[in-house]
Amino acid sequence: MSDDERLARVALGKLTEPGDARVAQLVAQLGAVRLHDLLRGEHEADGLPTEVATRLAGLDPARDLHRAATLGIRYVIPGDAEWPAQLDDLMRAEVLDERGGPPLGLWVKGPRGLDELGRSVAVVGARSATTYGAEVASAIAGGLARAAHPVVSGAAYGIDVAAHRGTLAAGGATVAVLACGVDRAYPVAHKELLDHLGRTATVIAEVPLGCAPTRGRFLSRNRLIAALSVGTVVVEAASRSGALNTANWATRLNRHLMCVPGPVTSAQSQGAHHLIRIGAATLVTHGDEVLELVGEAGTHLASAPRAPTRARDKLSSRLQRILDAVPLAQAAPVDSIASAAGLGLIEVQSALRRLHRLELVECAPGGWRLTPAAQG
Repeated sequence: MSDDERLARVALGKLTEPGDARVAQLVAQLGAVRLHDLLRGEHEADGLPTEVATRLAGLDPARDLHRAATLGIRYVIPGDAEWPAQLDDLMRAEVLDERGGPPLGLWVKGPRGLDELGRSVAVVGARSATTYGAEVASAIAGGLARAAHPVVSGAAYGIDVAAHRGTLAAGGATVAVLACGVDRAYPVAHKELLDHLGRTATVIAEVPLGCAPTRGRFLSRNRLIAALSVGTVVVEAASRSGALNTANWATRLNRHLMCVPGPVTSAQSQGAHHLIRIGAATLVTHGDEVLELVGEAGTHLASAPRAPTRARDKLSSRLQRILDAVPLAQAAPVDSIASAAGLGLIEVQSALRRLHRLELVECAPGGWRLTPAAQG
C-alpha cells in the first residue's frame, strides 16, 4: 500500500468513530485517498471549509505514525501482507446498530503477525463471571492453545481475562482486542497482562492511540473479535451481556457460535441458555467439543461421554440376571437365588462359581452374597 493510502486511513480513523458503516462503504467505493481529498476540499455555500474539512486539515497522520513507531506500534491496513483477510467479510455482513464494515486499519502492538490468526477462536463472556465460568473459559482456551488455535478476547474482567490466562498457561498465542488505544491499559488492573501481551503476543485496536474506551467503541470492537475468529465461544452471558453482541456478529458472519451451559438458576448464563434454546448456538462443555466444530473435517472428533466400565458390564444377560438375584448383605442359598432369578438350580450353581472367579460374589455362612466389586 502507498504511503498516501496509509496516511489517508489514519486521518479518516481520527475523523470518525470506529465501525462507521457509511465510511466503510465510501472507502470501498472511492478509496481512502479519494474520500480524504473530497472531504478535505468540502466548502460551505459561503466558501468557508466545512467542519469536517477543517478537522481534517488540522490532523497530522504522519506524526501519528511516527509516534506509534517510537512506541513499537504499527498501523496495518488492507493490502499489507499482515492484513487478516477474514476481516474483509465484514463488508458483506449485515449492519448492526449502524456499525459494520471492515476497519480502516488496525493499530497493532506485539511481535505476532495478524496473518497468523486464520485459525483463531474467540472466547468471550460475562465480566462478573463465576468461579465456574472462569475455570471453564480457562480450560477451553488452554485446549484450543494446545491444538495451535490462537485465542481472541477483549482483555476485560471475568471470562476474557480467564481465556487469555488459560491460553498463556498452555503456551499458546492469544490476542487482545481493545476498545481504547493500544498505548493504554483498560482495565488498568490488567496493565501487567496487556504489557506482557504487547511484548510476546498481540494487542490490537481500531481506534487511534490515546483514545479512551466508550460503550459504542466496545460494541464496534466486538465485531472485530467475531470477524477475526473462525468461531466464537460464549462462556456465561447474562440477558444483557455485551458478549451477546459478539455472538450476534458471529452469526451475521456465518461463523461457528458456541455456548457453554451453566446452572439454570444462574443469571450470568441466561443469555447463553437463550442462544442454545433457540438453536442459534451449539452447546459445548469442553475444548474437544469446540475443536470438533472449528477444526478441519474429520479431526478432533469428540467422543460421546461414557461412564467408567464396570465388571458386570461385560457379563452376559443371563449372568447379570443371576447376579441381580444375589443379596447384598445376608447370604442366600443357591436354591433361593435360583428361585429369585427364575432359572434352574444347576445353571445357577455353575454361574455362581464363575461369578466367584470374577470376584463378583463370595461364599459366606448361609450361601452367597455380593462382593464390594459387584456393588459399584
